[in-house]
Amino acid sequence: MRLIRMLLLSVLSVSSVLAQADEDVAVQRLTGLLNQAQTISARFSQLTLDGTGTQLQETAGQLVLKRPGLFRWHTDAPMEQLLVSNGEKVWLYDPDLEQVTIQTLDQRLTHTPALLLSGDVSQIRENFAITHNEGGSVVDFILKPKSKDSLFDSLRLSFRGNVLNDMQLVDSIGQRTNILFLNVQMNEAVDDGLFSFEIPPGADVIQE
Repeated sequence: MRLIRMLLLSVLSVSSVLAQADEDVAVQRLTGLLNQAQTISARFSQLTLDGTGTQLQETAGQLVLKRPGLFRWHTDAPMEQLLVSNGEKVWLYDPDLEQVTIQTLDQRLTHTPALLLSGDVSQIRENFAITHNEGGSVVDFILKPKSKDSLFDSLRLSFRGNVLNDMQLVDSIGQRTNILFLNVQMNEAVDDGLFSFEIPPGADVIQE
């Protein structure tokens, strides 16, 4: 009996070491890919589906990121919204509602996809369990938040030819958001003015 217990513990120990080694490789690969792009600009196409696969919403827009922590996510009309961060605050502007929501950039917000792409890559391992699959020119990373206070249950990040290609988020009720990045440009000069926001006259302001 003792021998069987020792064998089981040995197998579990080896499995744990192998899993740790696999995660080490995934983390190194992902941080390397993210670090190669200090700025990213791209068009995006976003499709949201419910748990049964029924389409809920389809939008498109423009994304601009600058490391660390600066981003601008502008969704086109007719469902126009503008999400901007200067690394300390986040502004969400809805022109149709003439409403601006302002949030401090706290730990929970750093788990959002935009900040995952533009944030401090050294923090990724602290916040996510990471696995990856590689085939040809495509590499997929699956990130599962370690915190229970997360906006999604899992996130898949895909790179094609070492360039960000798409991502998919799945939440606790099975809703999926697929985001495809188009015409991706990396490490081009970006105007820092894109990451500041002036509240339009007459807009309602909500502080959170």
